[in-house]
Amino acid sequence: MFVADGITAHHAKALWGAVQRKALTDLSSVVFLPPLRKWVDENVGAGKRFFIDRPEQSEEIHSSDGLTRKYLLRLTDGQVIETVLMEYRGRFTACLSSQAGCAMGCVFCATGQMGFVRHLTAGEIVAQVHHVRRVLAASHPDRRLRNIVLMGMGEPLHNYDPVMRAMDVVSTPGGAGVGANFIAISTVGYVPHILRMAEEASPYRLAVSLHGSNEAERSSLVPVSRKWDLETLMETCRTYSRKTGRKIFFEWTLIAGKNDSPEAAGRLAALLEGIDSHVNLIPLNPTNGYDGSGSNGGLEFQKVLRAAGIPCTFRQRRGIDVAAGCGMLKAEKLRRAPGLHHLPARLP
Repeated sequence: MFVADGITAHHAKALWGAVQRKALTDLSSVVFLPPLRKWVDENVGAGKRFFIDRPEQSEEIHSSDGLTRKYLLRLTDGQVIETVLMEYRGRFTACLSSQAGCAMGCVFCATGQMGFVRHLTAGEIVAQVHHVRRVLAASHPDRRLRNIVLMGMGEPLHNYDPVMRAMDVVSTPGGAGVGANFIAISTVGYVPHILRMAEEASPYRLAVSLHGSNEAERSSLVPVSRKWDLETLMETCRTYSRKTGRKIFFEWTLIAGKNDSPEAAGRLAALLEGIDSHVNLIPLNPTNGYDGSGSNGGLEFQKVLRAAGIPCTFRQRRGIDVAAGCGMLKAEKLRRAPGLHHLPARLP
């Protein structure tokens, strides 16, 4: 495209630096060489061939400890998504949304309860990264964004191509500065695209949200398990592990009275036997009808896994006072302003 328009590789590098490294959205005052300046004026902007996504920030809230900031971002069609910036010991992680809503219907997840609207474009996903980078530049100019997790609203592997394009952009040298090994893509078990990640040797970390140690337990919490059952999912994980040689991170949300027993931990240990894995235990940010497990139950669960030789850590619970769990802030805003866009869940 650039070649056809007479733009050289040198010009493209300058444009890339302005948009992806510096996260600029207004290029009118950027000093470009004349051919590129002319091309940008003619082709970039509202009503032109290209535009730069910059969602409008409609709400920002901070946790009481100052370590979590959550943003509601309004897209050009009025859809609202969530992006979270978290600080861990001086390192910053962005939690990104991949869809407006979600089709997976996980019963304990605020996003799953609100239903699926549409996929985000690659540009809308990258725009979230640049939003938090601009926030950091203003508040912590000596710090940079270190990690990205696709664990916000939506099922990332249901929106595979835009997610992968966005992460390729973010991890390209000379851009946002987040290495591929510091990007984690989470899935509730979208089997065909776990296999696709393996076939394509995707460089990003895979995190599988398991939450159930047998079919009855899992399908009661994660409806997509009725499409790709637990046995199929675990065989897929073994295939991924064998083909890629990469560790899989298994996410386990501890839900009181549902999946937090030592017996469930024992079944999980048996499921993971032979897989290079690490289990992240996540105390649930309470949603309607579901509460997080107490600390004693979680510690007993961890003890069983460690006794089986499985690395297992607790993920710090963050932002309860700012509704930082997936979809919680948007769900609260929907209750306050029901005119926000949402549709019933469906799985195309």
